[in-house]
Amino acid sequence: MIALTLAELAEIAGGALHLPEGGPEGGPERDQVVDGSVETDSRLVTSGSVFFALRGDETDGHLFAGSAVESGAAVVVAERRLDLPVPVVVVDDGVVALSRLAAGVVERVRRGGRLRVVGVTGSNGKTSTKNMLRAVLSDVGPTVAPEGSFNNHVGAPISMLRVDLDTEYLVVEMGASGPGEIARLVEIARPDTGVVLKVGLAHAGGFGGIEGTRAAKAEMVTDLPETATAVLNVDDDRVAGMAADTAARVVGFGLTDSAAYRATDLEVTRSGTSFVLEHDGVSRPVSLRILGEHHVMNALAALAVAGEWGLDLDRAVQVLEGVARAERWRMEVLEAGDGVTIVNDAYNASPDSVAAALKTLAQIVPEGGRSVAVLGEMAELGDLAREEHDRVGRLVVRLNVGQLVVVGHEARHIHVAAGLEGSWDGESVLVDTVDEAYDLLRGTLRDGDVVLVKSSKSAGLRHLGDRLAGVTA
Repeated sequence: MIALTLAELAEIAGGALHLPEGGPEGGPERDQVVDGSVETDSRLVTSGSVFFALRGDETDGHLFAGSAVESGAAVVVAERRLDLPVPVVVVDDGVVALSRLAAGVVERVRRGGRLRVVGVTGSNGKTSTKNMLRAVLSDVGPTVAPEGSFNNHVGAPISMLRVDLDTEYLVVEMGASGPGEIARLVEIARPDTGVVLKVGLAHAGGFGGIEGTRAAKAEMVTDLPETATAVLNVDDDRVAGMAADTAARVVGFGLTDSAAYRATDLEVTRSGTSFVLEHDGVSRPVSLRILGEHHVMNALAALAVAGEWGLDLDRAVQVLEGVARAERWRMEVLEAGDGVTIVNDAYNASPDSVAAALKTLAQIVPEGGRSVAVLGEMAELGDLAREEHDRVGRLVVRLNVGQLVVVGHEARHIHVAAGLEGSWDGESVLVDTVDEAYDLLRGTLRDGDVVLVKSSKSAGLRHLGDRLAGVTA
């Protein structure tokens, strides 16, 4: 975090500063400067950190404030007075205070330097696009982007608070489980460019259906000013329609002729994904090491941001071609030995991402090889869960996947639908646990098999993918 006095920290966060009583001579005063990391997990606190004691569904950060101080926290932000040997900023709502602090810090950095902010949202592809943007932007200037999927009302502000006065680019991944959450993140970050990738059924249960999801994702561009840019996927009608929702300048990306940043000549192999970028009358071949046709759209979005910000597109393409993988457990190709390839894509799952992964599986199986899909539950679909699991099971059969292994009771409708669609006896198997799936697969996998492991994180199949490939870390 940028350097702030205790008084400034309290003012920006909207709290009251309480200095420790009876402290040693020369103890903390209101003008003492703090500039350490901002943490909500006491286990991540280091010397000089600012610890936010947030109340959660399962625990209360106030219980860990003492541990945070022992680990070196210089100040604690809490919702009540705490008897600690460090200053405490008391606020009405810790999450609101965290947001206020992030907004204030980003605004100070924006005023004091050359900071530009890009926000990324969509039902699928946020994290992969964020990682591509981080690679491209870091190549030309100091860049801050979240690790992992820090994209919610707590994680995103924590990431924003990593900026300093030298930061030139801030990438903010914006996820949501309900209406209004992206709008709040946009209000904090005030993006110069807002990217919308796709409107799909991920977390549809929290939005009340696809149109509710569309409205939530549109929050990315609704409040952008005329000076900003909205980068929209014109292949998705719901996203393309957001052009009417924003005052910002609109730039489209996709496969259609209307896209300003267009991909043609797509090809997917086991070694990666290639396409030709068409922009402003210039064709540029792109060879990604990342597996999957769906990552072409993520790459187009990243290249569109780079192009609209005046960066060298040839250099941006070169950087993207050097990115080894989208993210841990996202279309991660692992060689398991004995001629078996594992594609571990089990960090997250929605109907759209599962369909994309299955289509990739069908494309990359070598001649004489066998495609194997190991699928678990797609979580947070609400009333659509049965229908969408059914749809996936039927797609597996239509793509001629050689073997289907369905893991867990919650995913059983994939197995049932595959049978109804015409899978032969034994081509689809339902098992209860990850251990059962492992034992089954280890006994049946053979040379030339390509195995897709795909589920929501909660189903735990990402560990199955690692185990099958012999990955221990």
